Amino acid sequence: MPVPAPAPSDVSAAADRIRPYARRTPLLDLEVDGRRVLLKLEYLQRSGSFKLRGALNALLAMAPDDHVVAASGGNHGLAVATAASLLDRSATVYVPVTVPEAKARRIEAAGARLVRHGANFAEAASAALDVAARPGHRFVHPYDDPAVIVGQGTVGAEIVADEPAVDTVVAAVGGGGLAAGTALAIAGRTVVAAEPEDCRCLHDALAAGKPVDSPVGSVAASATGASRVGEVAFEVLAAHGVTSVLVSDEEILGARDLLWEECRIAVEPAAAISFAAWLAGRVPGKRPCLIICGANADWTAAG
Repeated sequence: MPVPAPAPSDVSAAADRIRPYARRTPLLDLEVDGRRVLLKLEYLQRSGSFKLRGALNALLAMAPDDHVVAASGGNHGLAVATAASLLDRSATVYVPVTVPEAKARRIEAAGARLVRHGANFAEAASAALDVAARPGHRFVHPYDDPAVIVGQGTVGAEIVADEPAVDTVVAAVGGGGLAAGTALAIAGRTVVAAEPEDCRCLHDALAAGKPVDSPVGSVAASATGASRVGEVAFEVLAAHGVTSVLVSDEEILGARDLLWEECRIAVEPAAAISFAAWLAGRVPGKRPCLIICGANADWTAAG
């Protein structure tokens, strides 16, 4: 049975649903080398990333006695664990053995059962899906679930509500859920999807006209390491004319360190991808906003 495509009205409904649990994160108006840009400080969200929004919306749509099962490179798993704790639900999170210890530690601290399995997200997800097929269990996909996508879209809805002059929003892409939700939320404005050169599943899908398998290998891979863009996410992104821009690992780390030097903002590499794209001049618009999406790392500045 086809999954109904998410709609802008679903983002509004999600915002109402998650409001008692999620933080409304602030905007920072920043000037760098004479250029102004807005930063949406979503790394201040509960669980340390935007992923909490989608996890909350998905769990609130489930039967309250379902056991939640997730697979993640880290941030989605931590979001599901946090959402389950907030809603008094039980959860199991599968992660690859390469998961950063900072993320694994926080998933367990949030109260979820952590299972390390496989060398990558796909292998962890396969094991999670097997468990989720049991009665009374429900799998929450990190980026290709309509409830997750519209939950992530509440980030974009807050941006344009707080600063209506925004004409471009930049979102980092792993599997495409944040960018797709943003496109639904800010229809009529430009959405730019920023990806590492070596984690470029949306870029490759747009070139092919459909989701395709793509190599994974970037300093930001623990958060953006999807090998294939989500089917539902791709449908939304293609329909809204979202474009992909690529940044190098060197540009990502430089942007991450500049966030610290200029603002004392300490984030994981994936959260600096949107800033890296803007610094490199790859973002259009007179009033752009960059989503600074997560800070789940044991962070130290390069050099």
